Amino acid sequence: MTGYEAFYESAALVDVSARGRIAAMGEDRKRLIHAMTTNQVEKLETGEGVYAFFLNAQGRVLADAVVLCREESLLLMVEAEAREKVYGHIDRYIIADDVTLEDVTEKTWEVALEGPGAGEILRGLEAEMPGAAYGITRWGDVEIVNTSMTGAGGYRLIGSEGRAEVVERLKGAGAVEASLEESETVRVEHGVPRYGVEITEGYIAQETRRMQALSFSKGCYLGQEIVERVRSRGHVNRLLTALAISGDSVPEAGAKVMWGEKEAGEVMSAVWSPRLGAVRAMGYVRAEALAAGGLKVGGAEAKAVEGV
Repeated sequence: MTGYEAFYESAALVDVSARGRIAAMGEDRKRLIHAMTTNQVEKLETGEGVYAFFLNAQGRVLADAVVLCREESLLLMVEAEAREKVYGHIDRYIIADDVTLEDVTEKTWEVALEGPGAGEILRGLEAEMPGAAYGITRWGDVEIVNTSMTGAGGYRLIGSEGRAEVVERLKGAGAVEASLEESETVRVEHGVPRYGVEITEGYIAQETRRMQALSFSKGCYLGQEIVERVRSRGHVNRLLTALAISGDSVPEAGAKVMWGEKEAGEVMSAVWSPRLGAVRAMGYVRAEALAAGGLKVGGAEAKAVEGV
């Protein structure tokens, strides 16, 4: 079985240690991170987590993060491309706060276990499973987080030592090693955006359609004015959309989405899907063009889809 097939048929194991991991410590850590992100952080209890955006003052997305609440710290899980940016962004706002940051990326490892058999494998190894989305439990010295990077469903395992031993135990229980390239194909098939590819500083929060990152019942945070303005108007000009494109030609990132003679958006990522035998892509498309249909990319018909 290939790593790609394992995402759909069993459990795929991917080394994602290059992702960023930043620990925030000190009495004011929840209050500060709460005030700098789009979701509820201050109310998190130990073992809970949340997905959130960091925005700039103009409401643009600086980064996304999974924020995990540990007993003595918060752990911020971010994309590798956003690691230094997030650290510097938070650090600039630490003034009189009792908050200390530590980039623990180089001191830790991280692997993803995703697919329909991921939970069964971990339970078979007597791991305590996190329940709610972004929940966190401990399996010996390893933290298990309920989060998926591809949309296939699964978990993230984080530790400071013993990576090789953990990987061998998982493989012995049936996990199949997969490449980052295979995981990217599955991610695009499921229509799950990734910071640095589909989510960038060029877009505001609602354009990404990642509404699980937003809380509309919390207090002030950086960029909130723009988020609230968009919500009150109830309209976004362009939307991130999963696309099915006819034919077998995979468009390059930046390819234009056309609506008749008008340019309606652009492709951010595209793959050939072995599972579907078709091209799948993700891109930003103007809302009125999405509603009307009749889209094309490179002369090939394109339509909005929900993913696999």
